[in-house]
Amino acid sequence: MKIATWNINSVRLRIANVARYLEEAQPDVLCLQETKTVNDTFPDTAFEQLGYKYRAVHGMKGYNGVAIVSRVPFQELGGRDWYGLSDRRHIAVRLENGVELHNFYVPAGGDIADPAENPKFAHKLGFLDEATAHFTDLASSAGPQRILVGDLNIAPLETDVWSHKQLLDVVSHTPVEVEKLDRWRDQGGFVDAVRHLIPPAEKLFSWWSYRAKDWDAADRGRRLDHIWMTPGLIPSLRNAEIARAMRGWVQPSDHVPVTVTLG
Repeated sequence: MKIATWNINSVRLRIANVARYLEEAQPDVLCLQETKTVNDTFPDTAFEQLGYKYRAVHGMKGYNGVAIVSRVPFQELGGRDWYGLSDRRHIAVRLENGVELHNFYVPAGGDIADPAENPKFAHKLGFLDEATAHFTDLASSAGPQRILVGDLNIAPLETDVWSHKQLLDVVSHTPVEVEKLDRWRDQGGFVDAVRHLIPPAEKLFSWWSYRAKDWDAADRGRRLDHIWMTPGLIPSLRNAEIARAMRGWVQPSDHVPVTVTLG
């Protein structure tokens, strides 16, 4: 089974790129973030025609929004509200093999890395704490294997950013964010599936800013998009990759898909 996660930055605007990706990469399950559409205007017909007839959509007008589209059956588990806002940042399903799949879009957190000065950053930290508490509770009792994916808006390792030194005070790579992301992953009982296969010493990015005139040459990226899984799934992990070349497509998202293959 091949599972992909992608912050699409408007699914309706980039549906042609989504279709091309699905036809070329053939993931079994695609988790999307920042779909930017209400459920009624989600492009169901396009996905149906591409063979992705199972869909769970949790959207809102113009902002945020998450969705899971799949060629394999699943049971929709719904989406939770996190840290006091109903802003469509989570959806979960149970795959036919019993694995729970959670798709997240963590708040970006604004530009100032100080919760006292920046309410958006304070909200991001609270969101991370609440998610950590929830998945810690789930991990404390016997339950299904889980996969957690999404745009988590934090690049944890020094090799997950173009310059560790220059980004230490920049939201998405600050020590407090990294500590909270690590705690969510570890206390939630997860393993970073991508870094399990791709050595931490290797530079690895999934996002490049629109502001760069030549994103490829500048290569000032960050690994903001993640796939975690519980240890029981790790023996079946066969491959992990980031589709870097897609950042150069016409009218691209600033993120590219991250995929893992289980076999």
